Amino acid sequence: MGLKIRLARAGAKKRPYYHIVVADSRSPRDGRFIEQVGSYNPMLPAEHADRIRLKDERITHWIGQGAVATDRVAKFLGKAGLAPMPVFAEQPKQSAPKKKAQERAAAAAAAAG
Repeated sequence: MGLKIRLARAGAKKRPYYHIVVADSRSPRDGRFIEQVGSYNPMLPAEHADRIRLKDERITHWIGQGAVATDRVAKFLGKAGLAPMPVFAEQPKQSAPKKKAQERAAAAAAAAG
């Protein structure tokens, strides 16, 4: 049985609120879970204390049992110091300005400065 530490949606329409739960990886997102180990309220500002609440000792217990956190939860745990901060690959360069746009921006910067 693969254990995951992941988010389970609990909020109303257009008012998201998530529980951080330990669940079997085969269970649906909002379905059966083993234990609730925290909560995440994205409606609060980033610096608010209650935006992310974690039960530290229970999370370390479940990580010791082999639970793997999803990307979003791993980022929360990394910021809290409960797990190493995940390394994300660099974003693709496809959305960067193309050659002509870069030349125009360089010309505009040279003309302005």
